[in-house]
Amino acid sequence: MDTADMGSFRGHALPGSFIFFTGAWWTAKCILKYACKKHKRTSYLGCKALFQRIEILEGIILICMALTGMTGEQFVPAGPHLVLYDHKEGQWVQLLSWHHFTMYFFFGLLGVMNILCFTISSLPTSLTKLMLSNAFFVEAFIFYNHTHGREMLDIFLHQLLVLVTFLAGLVAFVELFTRTNVIVELLRTSLVLLQGSWLWQIGFVLYPPSGGPAWDPNDHDNIMFLTICFCWHYALTFIVIGVIYAFVTWLVTSRLRRFCPSEVGLLKTADREQESEEEMRF
Repeated sequence: MDTADMGSFRGHALPGSFIFFTGAWWTAKCILKYACKKHKRTSYLGCKALFQRIEILEGIILICMALTGMTGEQFVPAGPHLVLYDHKEGQWVQLLSWHHFTMYFFFGLLGVMNILCFTISSLPTSLTKLMLSNAFFVEAFIFYNHTHGREMLDIFLHQLLVLVTFLAGLVAFVELFTRTNVIVELLRTSLVLLQGSWLWQIGFVLYPPSGGPAWDPNDHDNIMFLTICFCWHYALTFIVIGVIYAFVTWLVTSRLRRFCPSEVGLLKTADREQESEEEMRF
């Protein structure tokens, strides 16, 4: 991934796209696991080894993206080139780049943890949730201290980003104590999707790609509108989750019909019986 200065439209759109598509992938994976567990009678889909390989591959991809981001932040022409403090000038060097470098580093640690937990059987897989939670908390902490001395509009946009990032970390932490709860997982992925789309919104507001007039940074009406816009973005994430859910469940069902047509009827009957039992409990 080409890493641009975060002080530009591209610098917000690129990490926003990465986070949004990561959230979409986590949503699809969560729903696929749920569908496979629901249809566990079929050995074709109930393969834990497949999901272990997926987790390892995901870890490798996260490491590669993190390394690309870290390298880009350090070695762009105006980057710090691994110099944190210039003793000759007596000042810190490109601390914003070091902020982004640190965020990428923690997501790289998440990738390492993914690989270790799914290759070493003695390690609890819940460590991946702990590392994911830590990565989001670090990101929220850095963004919270990212806007000192900036305009009111810039600060407000990033405060909303801090809020959604912190909530994503909090939900990931809750997942440590809930064993594969699909609702909690989808709540976390919805916040990740919101984080990605909101980075795009920040880019459009602060750095209009069309070259049009910039937003007035001190106009309170702009903040009022962006408050509503933030809620619209969150509504959009649920539409995306709904589309992904429909596609994944259709894919699983069509695979069942193709490879195990005799079991589809049995699964539907079992699902109806399970629903009836749940209704009787209430």
